[in-house]
Amino acid sequence: MYLETGRRTLRAASSAPRLTLRQALGSQQRRGAREVVSTGTGQRLNGMDVDELREYIDSVTADAAQADRDPMVTARWVGGNRAEVTSTLGGPPLYMGGDHDPSAMGILLRALAGCDVEVVVTRATLLGIEIQDLTIEAKGYFNVARYLGVEAPSGAGYQRASYTVRLKTKGGASPEQIADLRAALEASPVGDTFERNVPVSFEFEVS
Repeated sequence: MYLETGRRTLRAASSAPRLTLRQALGSQQRRGAREVVSTGTGQRLNGMDVDELREYIDSVTADAAQADRDPMVTARWVGGNRAEVTSTLGGPPLYMGGDHDPSAMGILLRALAGCDVEVVVTRATLLGIEIQDLTIEAKGYFNVARYLGVEAPSGAGYQRASYTVRLKTKGGASPEQIADLRAALEASPVGDTFERNVPVSFEFEVS
């Protein structure tokens, strides 16, 4: 089955082992208003440990604070326009701004697409949908005139952004599952950040 979501416009502000699905499906149970598929112990689907994922959701259901995240990143100038960025969440340093590096604004758009890959894969796994292929294309428009000190009618951030999700599944997906996946995308953390006016403050220290 080949599924393509509608294009979502955001307001400016703003191989792992594959499981044979039919062998893995067990009973279904309700979590709120959503169908969640139960699989056998230790089963993996779409490269994810289903039981571990469900256990984490259970822990968040019991204590919402388990879903809290409070990361901090540090960007250090390494010459020219280039910065080395590290995060308290771990991972290798990210270099950006150099001649052969992604730009900060490019990273922001990549984050939107990358986040939604995780959103779709996580939800599809809980629904028992085996993914054959998944791509997300995101695009946006911005003008950097104000950043350069030139008068401009709008700020230097994204004025609009949109993305298209193309999901190819093994065995198909029901209309209810497709609706569930679309609802999951509406809760995308990066998409939500784009759509809200997130307060940003800064301190400027000079020595």
